[in-house]
Amino acid sequence: MHIRIQKNCLLCGITSDHDFCAPCYRDLPQLPGHHCPVCLWPVPTAEICGACLKKPPAFTRTIAALRYTFPADALIHALKYQTNLAIAPVLAHLFITRLGTIETLPDIIMPMPLHPIRLRERGFNQAMEISRYIAKQTDVALIPDGCSRIKHTLPQAGLPWKERQKNIRKAFRCTMDLSGKHVAVVDDVMTTGATLNELAKVLQRQGAAEISNWVIARAVPEVKQTGPFTSF
Repeated sequence: MHIRIQKNCLLCGITSDHDFCAPCYRDLPQLPGHHCPVCLWPVPTAEICGACLKKPPAFTRTIAALRYTFPADALIHALKYQTNLAIAPVLAHLFITRLGTIETLPDIIMPMPLHPIRLRERGFNQAMEISRYIAKQTDVALIPDGCSRIKHTLPQAGLPWKERQKNIRKAFRCTMDLSGKHVAVVDDVMTTGATLNELAKVLQRQGAAEISNWVIARAVPEVKQTGPFTSF
């Protein structure tokens, strides 16, 4: 006999067959239809934005499941700061749904590393928890310790762009030979892209041919603006 297990929607709490009820799932914040394929900034024709053309980042592309606003931000905060580890596979599944249109998967998945001090404080690496599920579902090799964070930095949130660049500079180390590899870096949120770009520089120096940012949420404006807010 098949027993049907009922769940409760993570957002509104009503009985649902899935993690979200249909109305809440439809209301999840989506990225703008047209965006830069490199950094996901909204652009009119889905071409590479001016900032990425003027100063190309070290990464090749960015893929995100959601736009970083409510309730995506609340779900990520529940995982990151309230130790609700059950949300990690939910967020990973949202990302994998977005991945459905990608023809070529990377050679390896690498979670954004935490400094040992931050890891002890939090007790886990949220990017690692999300990566486990994505790697299992995509059958891509997970390299949990391919790179390390050697500089204990201030939290990037709240810092202005120039300070974020300075704060994260020389924060990572990698000794792996990545010659010719396509590496996907998994992280929870991309705001300015400073942290992801700094890690991508290190991966490039180790020979990585392509670097994809795989993030759960990207902070972009709801209404399209005339120019980007960031410059790599």
